[in-house]
Amino acid sequence: MQEYSTDQLRNIAMVSHSGAGKTMLSEAFLFFTKAITRMGSVGEHNTVADFEEEEKRRGLSLSTSVLPIEYNKHKLNLLDTPGAPDFVGETISALSVADAALVVVDSVAGVQVGTELAWNYCEKFKLPRFVLVNRMHRDAANFEKAMNSVAQLTDKRLIPVQIPWGEGGNFKGLIDLLVMKAYPIGGGEAVEIPAELAEAAKTARMKLVEAAAEGSDKLLEKYLESGELNPEEIMQGLQGVVRNGIFVPVFAADASDQVGITQLLEAFITLMPSPAQADPVKVKGKGGEEELKATDAGPLAVYIWKTTADPYVGKITYGRVYSGVLAADSRLWNQNKQQEERLGTIAILRGKEQMPVKTVHAGDIFVVQKLAATSTGDTLGDKGHPVTFTMPEYPSALYRVAVTPKTQGDAAKISSTLTRLVEEDMTLSWHNEHATKQTILQGMGDQHIDVAIRKAHDKFQVGLDPHVPDVPYLETITHTGQSEYRHKKQSGGSGQFAEVHMRVEPLPNGDFEFESKVVGGAISGNYMPAIEKGVHSVMSEGAIAGYPLQKVKAIVFDGKEHAVDSKPVAFEIAGRQAFRAAIKEAGPVLLEPIMNVRVTIPENHMGDAMGDLNARRAHVQGIEQELGRSIINAQVPMAEMLRYATELRSITGGRGVFTMEHSHYEKVPPHIAEGIVSSRQKHIKEEEE
Repeated sequence: MQEYSTDQLRNIAMVSHSGAGKTMLSEAFLFFTKAITRMGSVGEHNTVADFEEEEKRRGLSLSTSVLPIEYNKHKLNLLDTPGAPDFVGETISALSVADAALVVVDSVAGVQVGTELAWNYCEKFKLPRFVLVNRMHRDAANFEKAMNSVAQLTDKRLIPVQIPWGEGGNFKGLIDLLVMKAYPIGGGEAVEIPAELAEAAKTARMKLVEAAAEGSDKLLEKYLESGELNPEEIMQGLQGVVRNGIFVPVFAADASDQVGITQLLEAFITLMPSPAQADPVKVKGKGGEEELKATDAGPLAVYIWKTTADPYVGKITYGRVYSGVLAADSRLWNQNKQQEERLGTIAILRGKEQMPVKTVHAGDIFVVQKLAATSTGDTLGDKGHPVTFTMPEYPSALYRVAVTPKTQGDAAKISSTLTRLVEEDMTLSWHNEHATKQTILQGMGDQHIDVAIRKAHDKFQVGLDPHVPDVPYLETITHTGQSEYRHKKQSGGSGQFAEVHMRVEPLPNGDFEFESKVVGGAISGNYMPAIEKGVHSVMSEGAIAGYPLQKVKAIVFDGKEHAVDSKPVAFEIAGRQAFRAAIKEAGPVLLEPIMNVRVTIPENHMGDAMGDLNARRAHVQGIEQELGRSIINAQVPMAEMLRYATELRSITGGRGVFTMEHSHYEKVPPHIAEGIVSSRQKHIKEEEE
C-alpha cells in the first residue's frame, strides 16, 4: 500500500443497526476499487470485514474492522462497526478515532435501536455525518419513510443529495442532484433523468442548493441575488454545512446492484473532513490542557483505541497517529504506564490482512503486534513532550453471569483469561464477588457474554460455564445488642479459657469498628487482636444468611482470663461466639443493592414498561420526554434486574434501551428477606454436607 499524507486521508465510521447492510457495502467499496476481485457475502461467510470464526458462525459483525479504501489518490479508512446494541463498545471506540460517520439505514426497517444508539454517539463526538438509505431493491423499500424515521432522531435538517429511481422491485438506480443525472443499477454510464422524475428532481435540487447557500454569507448573498449557484459553489457550500453539522446529506445506494458506490466515494473525499480539517483534539499536557492539530510537524502522539488477541500472532494493538510521523522499529513513551515501548513492524490492516509500512502520517490508523505493556486507552509518544488522551466514556455493564471453570486446568487460567478478554472489550468487566464468593463476568447482554465465553474457549483454550449469579446481599443490625460467652476446654494438661462480654451498635458512617472498653485488667490487652480476629471471621461470613456484615461497631467491655489456661485461640473463639450472639440480639436484617436505572423507550410502550418496572419494586424518580421517546429514571433492586436486558427487548420489540449503575444498599422487605434467608441457609447446609 502506498504512503498517504494527512490531507489525503479520511477516517469514517460506518454505523447502523445490525442487518442494515454495512458489511456488504464495504465489500462493494473494496470490489469497486479493485482491492478484491470478487464480492463476498455474509451468507457465504467470506467477507473481508467479518473474518472472525464467531462472526461467520453467527452471520453478523461482532467487532470493528478497519477497511482502507484507495480511491482517486486518497485513502478512506472505513471502520465497519457492529450494529447489535450488545457490542456498542466497539462502536464507541471506532467513533472516538473517526473524523466523520456514515449512518446506514435499511430502506424497509428505517431507524432501529442500533441506529438510535449510533446517532446519539455521533452527536456526543460531534461528528459530521451522512445518512445512507441502503438496499433500495428490497420489497417495500421506501426512501422517504426511511429518511423521515431519521429526521425524528434529530433537530438537524436532512437534505437529500440523491433520490431513488424507483423503489423495491422497480428500483432502477438513483438520481444525483449534484450533477442532475440518473445512474442505472449495475454501475452503468449516467443518463438523462426520466421525464416522470424530472419535476421531483428539480424541486429536490432547489432544496439542496438552498442548503449549500447557507455554507457561507458570500454564497447566501449570491444565491439570494441570482437564485443559482454553480457546481463548485454548491460543493463549497455543502462542505461548510456538513463539516459544521448544520445539515446532514442523505444518499441512496444498493451494494448488490452496484449503484451509488462511486457517488459515495466521491462525497467522502469532497465533503468529509481530512484529519487536518477536523477540529484539533484536546489532550492533557505538562502545562495543562493543550490542542493537537493533525500535522506531521507536531509532537508524536498516538492513541491506542483497540486491542485484540490472535491465537497465532498474539496481541494486536490498533492505534491512530494524531500528531507527528510514526516510523517502524521505533521506541515510544507510554505516558499511561510510564515506560518505554518498542514498536517493531507497523502495518495497515484490511480485515485480517496486514500490510507492512515504513511510516504512518498524522491522522492515519495502523496496527502493531506484541506490545509488552500497552493497552486500550493508552497514549504513546515523545517522552520529551508527553501528552495523554482521554478515553471515551463507555456504558456500564447491564448483564451479569457467574462463571465457573469447566476443568481443574481451566481454573488455573480463569483470572488471566478474563483479564485478557476485558483488555479487548471496554464494556466487559469481571470481579470476584466477596459477598457470594462467585466470579462475576459483566457485559451488555446475553449475546455479548456468550461471545466472550466462546472467545475464551476458541482463543485462549479456557472453558467457562455461565450461571445466574447470586445477588450480593449484605447483613447489618438495626439496634444495640449485647452478649457474653465463656469458652472453657479441659482435656489433660493445659486447657483453654476465655470469657468475653461484648456489645454491638449500628455504625451509620463506616463499615466496621472494634473498640475495647475493658477496665481493671479483666482482659489483657494482648488478647484484643485475637478477639478482633474472631469478630472479623463472623463479619465475613454473616450471622443470619451467610452474607458479609457491614456498618457494625463491636465493643468489648468486660470478660475474664485465666493465668494458665488463657490463650489467644481461646479468646478468638470466645470473641467469635460473643459477637455472633450479640448480632442476633441486635435486630439483624438483610440489605440489597439498589441500582440507578435509566430506561429509554418509544412513547407507545410507556404503559407496559412502567407496569413491568412497578412489578420489579421500582421507585420511579422521574419521567422525561425526548424526540418522541420516554425516559424513565428509577431505582430498582439488583435482584429484579438480573435479566432485564433480555426482557426489555421483548417488551419493546427491541426498541428499548437502558443504563444501570450501583446506587446504594437498602433493607430487604421482611416477606422477601424470609425467603432469601431460608434458601441461603439450605444452600449452606447442603455445601457442608
